[in-house]
Amino acid sequence: MMNRHLRKAFVVTAAITTAGLMMTACQNDSSSGTSKSSGSSSSKSSKDSGTSKSSTEQDSLDSSPVANNGSGSKSGVSGTFKNGTVSYLAPGKFTVTVPGKTEQAFFVAEDTLVYGAGQVCGSPGSEERPQCTLDELESATKKKAVAADVTMKDGVATVVRERHDAQNGTPGGVNGTWFGNVSYLAPGKFTVSDMKGVEQAFFIADDTLIYGAGTICGTPNSAEMTQCTPDELEAAAKNGVSAEVKLTDGIATTITEDH
Repeated sequence: MMNRHLRKAFVVTAAITTAGLMMTACQNDSSSGTSKSSGSSSSKSSKDSGTSKSSTEQDSLDSSPVANNGSGSKSGVSGTFKNGTVSYLAPGKFTVTVPGKTEQAFFVAEDTLVYGAGQVCGSPGSEERPQCTLDELESATKKKAVAADVTMKDGVATVVRERHDAQNGTPGGVNGTWFGNVSYLAPGKFTVSDMKGVEQAFFIADDTLIYGAGTICGTPNSAEMTQCTPDELEAAAKNGVSAEVKLTDGIATTITEDH
């Protein structure tokens, strides 16, 4: 009887001890899992933080200004280049060279103002400076450099103004009287060649007086000279016409057909 009670007490005691040990083990597992989870979260947070920093740095790089490498971008040059010579470089791009300075490239835009003085457009010798097109500027500078003043902003020309200038191929400063064969050279521009073959270029202006004796205009063998138009002179000079030409600063004041 006594032994049965002792065995029962021993079993109960063992069961309580075993339950206590199991509870302790579960607590340890739970603590370890929590610690592991916490470490994982910390690691993930660190990775996320690193990713965020990298993205911020990339955004900063992407928004940085791109340096000008000269490959067609604006040069940023602003100012007025006086007494320059303009040459064609590429569609929409030109250069202006000023004596004693480095050649400067520039662009033209749709709102660039171009004024001519006979080579780009307009009438040589005229005080007026008609507005020309960009196509006329390109066409003229492809053939020969044009003497012009260029005003630019950020590498783009705002105004290109042609000048009457010897660098422009204009016969500025030439004065005197020439006898010889007058030939057509370009709209508003002619040459006169003497018997020795010496050729002098000249322009005509709105007030140039032109007198014909049957070839430019008028009646052949007539005692009277007839005043002709620039168009009539141009048509006759394309075939050549003998005449006396009086020049002032390279511009004809009077052209009188020989008769």
